[in-house]
Order: sequence, then C-alpha cells, then structure tokens
Amino acid sequence: MGKKPTVPPPRPDLIRQPAGRFGWLEDRLLHEDWLARLGPEGISVMVLLALAADRHGASFYSRQRMADKLGISRQDVDQALNRMLELRLVAHRPWHQGNPDGIWQLLPLPQSTRQTRGGQPVSIGDLCRSLGFPPPDQPTQPSKPPDSRAS
Repeated sequence: MGKKPTVPPPRPDLIRQPAGRFGWLEDRLLHEDWLARLGPEGISVMVLLALAADRHGASFYSRQRMADKLGISRQDVDQALNRMLELRLVAHRPWHQGNPDGIWQLLPLPQSTRQTRGGQPVSIGDLCRSLGFPPPDQPTQPSKPPDSRAS
C-alpha cells in the first residue's frame, strides 16, 4: 500500500507546535471507538486528565475541581471517572480510605477488542476454526445414541 498524499493545511503559516507540559492522547482512542464508549463527559474528563498529567500520567485534580474546569456537574465527572475505571483507562488511589479524591493515573489503552488478521476483521467462525472448534453457524454432528441392543 502506498502512503497517503500529503495535503497542506488551510494555514501552513500557522503550524501548531506543542509548548510546555502537555499530555498525549493516542489515536487509537478515535480509531478503536474508545471515544464512543466514553461519551462526551468521559472524553472531557480524559482530555483534562491528559492535560494535567505528570510524566507518569498522574493527575491530582479533585472531582469538584474537574467539574469546575470542565463546566459540567460533579455527578457527570463521577460517572465519567467510573466509566473510565470500568474500561481500565484510569487507575485511582484515594488520598485516604473513604475519600473519593486522590491520584488519577491514565493507563495505556487496553489491547483492541477487535480481532484482526492482516488488518481485516476476523469472523467468529474463523476464530473458532483457528482454535479447533466448529464455527457456531456449522451444526455439530450429534453423537449416536447408545445401542440398546448391546445390553
């Protein structure tokens, strides 16, 4: 496959250069549908955590401070963080037991849940065959009933 042609941006005289501290967001967030799983509030919280993160991906913002910075409710922040925990996109260590605030760490994205072969999706049937099982759309041969005359 050839490379994509280079398309000049609308304002080549104003190319953005990262300056100062900033967090990285992987393009897999877009291409593997993580953004859709996070929803708008989750995306907002993830961007905030990425921008506030230290070199270890850790941020120390309280939930209320996140809500204030993002202009959303504390409940929306709580739901977004809980969703991110479920998806294993962040880890959390509270300041002390019972405290909802603490250290939030962005984690490496989990491996894709899409099985691919050469960049193409793999069917469930192909996956089953590769593991030595009959595919779900192929009926299995029923076992023969025991011969009642043998007794």
